[in-house]
Amino acid sequence: MLYLDAAATSPVRREALEAMWPYLTGDFGNPSSHHTVGESAARALATARARVADWLGGRPGEVVFTAGGTEANNLAIKGIALGDPRGRHLVTSRIEHEAVLESVDYLVRLHGFEVSYVSLDPAGEVTPAALQAVLRPDTTLVTLAHANNEIGTVQDLAALTAVSAALGIPFHSDAVQTAGWLPTRVHELGVQALSLSGHKVGAPKGIGALFVAGRLPLEPLIHGGGQERGRRSGTENVAGAVALGVAVGLAEASREVRAAAATVARDAFVAEVLRRVPLARLTGAGVGPARGASPVPARSPARLPANASFVFPGTSGEAILLELERRGIVSSSGSACAAGSDEPSHVLTALGYPPDVAQTAVRFTWQADVTAEQLGPVAVALQESVAALGTLREGPSGGA
Repeated sequence: MLYLDAAATSPVRREALEAMWPYLTGDFGNPSSHHTVGESAARALATARARVADWLGGRPGEVVFTAGGTEANNLAIKGIALGDPRGRHLVTSRIEHEAVLESVDYLVRLHGFEVSYVSLDPAGEVTPAALQAVLRPDTTLVTLAHANNEIGTVQDLAALTAVSAALGIPFHSDAVQTAGWLPTRVHELGVQALSLSGHKVGAPKGIGALFVAGRLPLEPLIHGGGQERGRRSGTENVAGAVALGVAVGLAEASREVRAAAATVARDAFVAEVLRRVPLARLTGAGVGPARGASPVPARSPARLPANASFVFPGTSGEAILLELERRGIVSSSGSACAAGSDEPSHVLTALGYPPDVAQTAVRFTWQADVTAEQLGPVAVALQESVAALGTLREGPSGGA
């Protein structure tokens, strides 16, 4: 089996497993306990926090460990908006992860906020001019993902944060998909808050982190014992934090080499799919207008290195996925957080794709050890899968 759904989750690195094991067994203390066992856990937690902070270019006190990317997004958006709001206005886009969109909707429904959705180009990119057009004197927060989890489009955060910084507006970004692939130094990106998820970089599920600038007021979501400097109460997941600290260090050490190789493999794969399957349309960075324009080769770094997403008008995305799995290839139709939904991708419909076309989406995302040579047969399998569906629709004789 070839696993091509790394944007949903990735396996735990062996080094991360080995690092966390002692804190699941003999060294099991509560880091808030004032005895030898607890102090050992506290030291491990502090080391993990320092490693994540060093990777991000921030201070240890600016790292809040969470249960994952969804909690980190919720804490950033709700926490900043309610911490010391300069107004009741939020800015985001319609292609954000559900954790962002639902957090914004919560603030609108229950706290009287207004929201402006920034305009997008056909590939899902936000320009500085588009962002400038929706900012107001009372804008409390801008929240835009570093890269979209379905179509792989990467935003130029440094250019966008320069616009918000000129007005003193905090900027949060969901970097769950870019961590380990693209630079995530917070001061270079210009963000005041950044969300991360452990299981996308080689740590286990159930651990994540939020960078939040030290002077930025943050209202906690979870109240209790005052852990995480009062920003996230509850006994910390020491083992998970240790694994995350190890995983991000390993990911960063080889990031540039891995990203370069994945980009070469991606471009070759996209070209081969478009050659073999004429009805395929690339979605995300590197495409023309959503309604029918011919796709062009994906650009870098405007697209994640290991992401290739397509629609196949006139077919069924779910049927293609089943045909691919029969051939030993596992991929997805989009966000794992929307699994089981019959609704078309909100990302694609926001970019102008008709609902029936959006429902034909197939996304291929892979780990760093997947090579261009392995992806070549995937294009062949995709061609066979689409052809098989055509045969099924037409019947054995070729009739309707």
